[in-house]
Amino acid sequence: MQSDVSTLRGRGELLAVIESRLGAGGGIALHGPAGIGRTALLEAVACTAEARGELVVRLRPVRSERLIPYAGISDLIAQLPSPPRDALPPAQRAALAALRQGLAPRGGTPATARRLVLPMLLAQCARRRPVLLVLDDCQWLDAESAELIAFAMRRRPGPRIRVIAAERRPDAVGRRRATRLCPAPAAEIAVPPLEADDLTEILEIKGLPCRTASRLHEASAGNPFLALTLGAALAPTDAWRPTPLPEAARAMLRERLAALPAEALRTLLVAALATEPTVTVLRRAGREDAAQHLRVAAEAGVVAVHGESVRFTPPLLATVIADDSSADDRTEAHTALAAGAVDPVQALRHRAMRSSVPDSSIARALAEAAGRASGRAAAELYLLAADRCPHTHAARRIDWLVAAARSALAGGAAALAGRAAEAVLAADAPPGHRVSARLVLIDLAGQGLAEMGEMFAAALAEAGDDPALGAPVLLRLTWASLITGDPDRAADEAARTALAARRAGDPTTEAMALSVLAQIERLRGEPGWADTLTQALVLPANPAPDWLHYGPRYVAARFAMMDDRLDEARAALLALLVVAEKDRIGEARVEVLRSLSEVATRAGRCREALSYAHRAVRAAQRAGLSPGPTWFTAATAELAGGSLAAAAGFARRGVRASEQEGDILYLRRNLHALGQAELRAGETRAGVAALRRLRELDASSGGTDPMIVRWHADLAGGLAALGEHAEAVATLAAARAAAERLGDNPGLAGYLDRAAAVVLSESGQADSAVLLSASAAQHFEQLHQPIEQAHALLVQGSAERRRRRYAAARLAIGAALAIFLAADAKPWAEQTERALAGTSAAGTPIDLGLGLGLTSTELRIAQLVRDGASNREIAGRLYLSVKTVEATLTRIYRKLGVRSRTQLSSRLPTVVPAAAPAPVSEVTTSV
Repeated sequence: MQSDVSTLRGRGELLAVIESRLGAGGGIALHGPAGIGRTALLEAVACTAEARGELVVRLRPVRSERLIPYAGISDLIAQLPSPPRDALPPAQRAALAALRQGLAPRGGTPATARRLVLPMLLAQCARRRPVLLVLDDCQWLDAESAELIAFAMRRRPGPRIRVIAAERRPDAVGRRRATRLCPAPAAEIAVPPLEADDLTEILEIKGLPCRTASRLHEASAGNPFLALTLGAALAPTDAWRPTPLPEAARAMLRERLAALPAEALRTLLVAALATEPTVTVLRRAGREDAAQHLRVAAEAGVVAVHGESVRFTPPLLATVIADDSSADDRTEAHTALAAGAVDPVQALRHRAMRSSVPDSSIARALAEAAGRASGRAAAELYLLAADRCPHTHAARRIDWLVAAARSALAGGAAALAGRAAEAVLAADAPPGHRVSARLVLIDLAGQGLAEMGEMFAAALAEAGDDPALGAPVLLRLTWASLITGDPDRAADEAARTALAARRAGDPTTEAMALSVLAQIERLRGEPGWADTLTQALVLPANPAPDWLHYGPRYVAARFAMMDDRLDEARAALLALLVVAEKDRIGEARVEVLRSLSEVATRAGRCREALSYAHRAVRAAQRAGLSPGPTWFTAATAELAGGSLAAAAGFARRGVRASEQEGDILYLRRNLHALGQAELRAGETRAGVAALRRLRELDASSGGTDPMIVRWHADLAGGLAALGEHAEAVATLAAARAAAERLGDNPGLAGYLDRAAAVVLSESGQADSAVLLSASAAQHFEQLHQPIEQAHALLVQGSAERRRRRYAAARLAIGAALAIFLAADAKPWAEQTERALAGTSAAGTPIDLGLGLGLTSTELRIAQLVRDGASNREIAGRLYLSVKTVEATLTRIYRKLGVRSRTQLSSRLPTVVPAAAPAPVSEVTTSV
């Protein structure tokens, strides 16, 4: 039986730990909630053992067998070879015959004989080959079978008999059962939720689009079964729609709640109905024993408590608790929450939630409170006001629904925004309100505007000749054309938008249209972009906070970053972030965080870049936004200061997400990040292929500014490494021609000079390469871009080594290393260490692998594996990511010709001196 490979994504480290522990003898007790993947892990371990020739005995009882005595032991014994008739004493033979039939031993059979049957059978099997018992769902194992298996394991059956047992862990009692079924030493291991990246990959394999898959990680709290069940019920369109809860998922979540005491469930109902549940909120609502109830719920894996904050894991548990409660219980909980509320708005909300009967006074009070709030909070109050609005106030209800849709969109609450917008379209709303609702639905499509043709057509028809209604629709048509790679049409739409906005007296929309037009002009290499942006900046525009990332101030900051005016860009972006963070804005906050990450990367603040990038990824996931842009930013930050493996992973997913949404803009950028990651990892042909595809997209979409997506230098370096010197030279020549049209730019000159140095060095012209790379280093030093400066020094050192000037090579590479270390540029520092260690005084490589051909990092990881460290422990000690450790182990296995941690340990000397800093192969691409 083969396990589904997709279900084992992200489990490599855990499987390695299990194999290591089992290899040392004893047993493993796995525990975790239903659906977390325990069975998939057990099957993977079983398949590996069978491939080694071991006897694998599987036992997986079901709930209905828990009360059937000896049901489990009967299934287990049936899988063991029958012993010769004279191999067992008569009493054991009688007991064995009864147990094979699932019967209690006959009255004359001594208890000792019954207990000795399994130990004797296992011992006889182990003489022929190792035995692995795989026990799943031990919580359903009948007590009699559990006692017999536990007795056999207490007799210390020896290293040739091992056990891996798994169970859910609702409480401490359940945890002990699996451990008792394992021989000593038994290790308890919790199966953790999957990381977002791994779960997204599994869901993509199952056919879900990247955006939906990313959203389901939060909904499922990393539980793969729950995520797959939710994904199977999702509609293929409308990414904003709330995640439905199929009955299979609901039943699984109910089972997790079933073991909880009634009073704990009442406390959890109050928490589920609270806006932001905390221990204090629960106590003020009359749940005096809240802390005790939450501890019980946390042990059952229902909630996570961090200080005062209470969070359901997964969040859908709150929905199940609320749905399964009676109307009277919900009314009682809302009454208690209203009485205990500190905030009068929250008290009003809970008073309104006590009954669904329309009430004009409550509806007006809710709407007034919503007008004083913002984001999600305002949206929830406006929606509640609309729900409580009587039919005599139908016009107000439509107003409140439009306000709810806009507030929810600004606050990143996609499901609330979509629900409110669809309610407007379902009502007899006036054209202005209908256009507003359609614009919200268009904005919810994110980067997937190519699929919104019908919605655009309907919005334009409803706008008619009114420029105030038409201008915002035309603005989004401009974005759609730009995203899908049609800059000419985008420029025409931007001009139409600006004209319509001017006629309507709407300077805000006009400024945004001119800002987009400036981006298009710059993309096409037209020098007039600066004048267009200036026109936008001088308009008396006051874009709402949720539109600030489309306004001229944000575009000006992006242009400052592209032109390497990094301090100016950072100051402007930080000011915008204050606004976005204050109002908890969704997309605007994500975009500003992304830009801050990119600025930090170029400025050599790698730790800051990673922090901003991952904040953006998390915020986009929570808001249900398109993941392509944030995955590009994360890939760029990882290239500079994280790991090449993580960068490649983000970039590949970004490519897929952009392809799925028809987003040519970020398809190009993710291809650039992927090309860099592949080149720097030594996959030169794959990297060049990605960059060639990017070149084709640029040519077809009219992109001519080499400063926006700086792929030319990377492609030229990769081509030179492949010996394609003519194409490399032509690539650089085209970039220089475009640069001349745009005017002088020292940063661009530095990029192209460094790339030219790579081409010259690969062509045997090392003298010229040294001069050009040294000049590039000076350019970047003046621009305060340390990573680019150090990269130029690394290229210079490589050229010096080709000239056999080893002292000069060590001097340049050593200077690069110092800069990379100061910038926390880990992947760059690693490859520079290797370049430095690879050049001795005589120019011969230094063998850091003690004759094994390993680098120092590989050697250190091999040593820690030999000492029994897990991949996570190794990552912590060496300040690496777990994925980096896994990738490095794969290389070590390949180099040494081994296939397991045990074989690896046998290849290492008993005493190995401390390894030098790890060198990683030198490459010639740009960040």
